[in-house]
Amino acid sequence: MNKAAILVAGGKGTRMGGTIAKQYLPIGGSPILMRTLKVFYQLYNQIDLILVLPRSDFEFWKKLCESYNFSIPHRLVAGGNSRFQSVKNGLNQLSESADLVAIHDGVRPFVDPEVIKESFEVAGKYGSAIAVVPLKDSIRKVTDDGKSFYQERQYFRLVQTPQTFQVSKIKQAFAVDELQQFTDDATVYEHQGWQVELIAGNLENIKITSPEDMGYAEFLASAANR
Repeated sequence: MNKAAILVAGGKGTRMGGTIAKQYLPIGGSPILMRTLKVFYQLYNQIDLILVLPRSDFEFWKKLCESYNFSIPHRLVAGGNSRFQSVKNGLNQLSESADLVAIHDGVRPFVDPEVIKESFEVAGKYGSAIAVVPLKDSIRKVTDDGKSFYQERQYFRLVQTPQTFQVSKIKQAFAVDELQQFTDDATVYEHQGWQVELIAGNLENIKITSPEDMGYAEFLASAANR
C-alpha cells in the first residue's frame, strides 16, 4: 500500500522563549524537523513526505536545508490557524495514489521506527493506529468545585503520534467543521462513530515544547549516536 506521512509543525513554537521556533532548533547537530523527517525516510525511502509549516517560514526552512545540506525529498504545505486546519491542508495535498497516511508531530523526533512500521500495518488492517503509552504516575480527577477523586490509571493512556489512517477514512473524517473536542486526529476520526485502534508507542517519543525538553532531547540524541 502506498504510504504518506504528514509532519505537522504549523505553529509558531513560542513556548520555547527564543527567537527561533522550536521546530528549527538543533539537537545532536541537526534541527528537530530534519531528524523527524529522517526517521520516516530511512524506514520508507519511497514515502511521500509532507511538511506543514507556517507559510511565512518557507524561505527560512529552505535556507536551513541548504545550510545543513539536507536533501531528503519532501513537500511543503502551508499550515492553518489550528492543528485541525493544518492537518486538513496536508490531507488535501496527498497524492491520489496514497492509501495510508501517518500524521505525526514534527517535534517528536525520537519516535521508534518500529512504532511507525506497526502503525502502517495496523492501520492497513483496521483503518487506524494510534500510538499510546501507559501512565507511570497515579492520577486524580479534579472537579469544577475543587474536589478530587482517585482514578484507576490502568484504564488510561497517554496519546502520542504517529496517528496513522487509511486515507479514504481520514479524509472523510476531516470533511467536517472543526469542533472544540478535536484535540488530535484520533478524536476527529472517532467523531464519525469509528473505534480507534491503539498500538504501543515508545516513552522516548517526547513532544519537544519547552526548554526543559531540550536537555532531555540532547541526552536522547547523544545516546542514539553512541
